[in-house]
Amino acid sequence: MSAAFRGRKHYTSQDVLAAVDFDMRFTYVLAGWEGSAHDASILTDSLSRLDGLQILDGKFYLGDAGYACRPGILPSFRKTSHSSLRVTIERAFTALKNRFKVLDQKPFHMFDTQVKLVLACCIIHNWILGWGEDEFFEEVITFDEVETGHGVDACDNDDWKVKRQEWTDAMWDRGNTTI
Repeated sequence: MSAAFRGRKHYTSQDVLAAVDFDMRFTYVLAGWEGSAHDASILTDSLSRLDGLQILDGKFYLGDAGYACRPGILPSFRKTSHSSLRVTIERAFTALKNRFKVLDQKPFHMFDTQVKLVLACCIIHNWILGWGEDEFFEEVITFDEVETGHGVDACDNDDWKVKRQEWTDAMWDRGNTTI
């Protein structure tokens, strides 16, 4: 079973899909996928679950540039200033791993326990943030340093690519586009 969990960095790992708000609180966490799984596959699984990530009509999540444009998921353009918005999730995971060192070590628990540990740590992380400032948040990643994808290109939804461009033009006042 360990071969499937060997990720692109050649050690066993667990892939975690998470949504984070701008206060760096985890609002959705799906843990337990193999480290070798592509992010788009995990997202597709999450969206298909009854208890999965729910995206309301007319709303969207800012996604990793490795995700395809699709209804509800708006990936940032690579290497642009607004892609730095997704650094929020990188900072949240950095704080989580700095606070709970067990998440960044070679796993020695049974797999079911490893999955529960990730979820428990995210819950405790959110609880701690409810009490104020957090010394574990650091500005450690810039948008040029963030890894995007696993070398697998996902297919973009053309309608959402156009919508992303329209929103970008409207934000930067390029033309007469309205949202």
